[in-house]
Amino acid sequence: MKKYRFLRAADTVITHSTLVVVSLIFLIPCLWLILASFSKSGSIYTYNGFFPSEYSLDTFITLFTDTAMYNYPRWFMNTLQIAIFSSLIGTFLVILTAYTMSRFQFKSRKRIMKGTLILGMFPSFMGMIAVYIIMTQFGLINNLWGVILIYSSSAPMGYLTQKGFFDTVPYSIDEAAKIDGATNFQIFLKINLPLSQPMIVYTALTSFTFPWSDFILPKLLLKEKDLYTVAVGLMNLGETEFSRFAAGSVFIAVPIVFLYFILIRYMIHGMTAGAVKG
Repeated sequence: MKKYRFLRAADTVITHSTLVVVSLIFLIPCLWLILASFSKSGSIYTYNGFFPSEYSLDTFITLFTDTAMYNYPRWFMNTLQIAIFSSLIGTFLVILTAYTMSRFQFKSRKRIMKGTLILGMFPSFMGMIAVYIIMTQFGLINNLWGVILIYSSSAPMGYLTQKGFFDTVPYSIDEAAKIDGATNFQIFLKINLPLSQPMIVYTALTSFTFPWSDFILPKLLLKEKDLYTVAVGLMNLGETEFSRFAAGSVFIAVPIVFLYFILIRYMIHGMTAGAVKG
């Protein structure tokens, strides 16, 4: 009995120690970036080891007031527009796709599911040349809606978690509603959609976070400086503007962290419910 307690205590200590070490590994770069955002000089070359030599709040003030060369407020609004509309349209398409795959039986259903699984194995940047050519033909280069269109149209490829959620909803509910005269649309709108609130929140949040922080697609399609997203804009800052880069990175993370803290219970519920069945 004592040996069992000792082993259990040792396992607890090792597990928690490992988690603390891993947490510190991820925390240190974030802490360094936050400290860098308060650097007075702005240049990374004036650092005294790990820390800036002098601290100041001027960087955050400059970030929003000095917009002649680096219009951060405009970049922020561009990013917000892309993320919001991509989230709304993408969530709508993902939920419809997942519900269709979960509730309806039709020809080639299995083949479509296998096809999406295979295509999901390839990194998205492999198709960037094709995307650029298509967007050029449609005149959607230097157009925020072109970026939104790509994000929204690719969102249904990740429907499997949402499908797993709908698979957990008993089909007998649908059958009972059909006996009472409800149509398929009424069943979806009035029964399954209210039950899927955690999954909708999870889908909306994940559909929001990817465009919010993505760099490759906006860099490919947005060439004008006033159309940059925050990720693209910050990567174009000069070498002496490192503190501005750090301040912009810290500020862009605030809305996402805030949303995660508010919606974390829906996130956990949505992920665990969607992972029951595939």
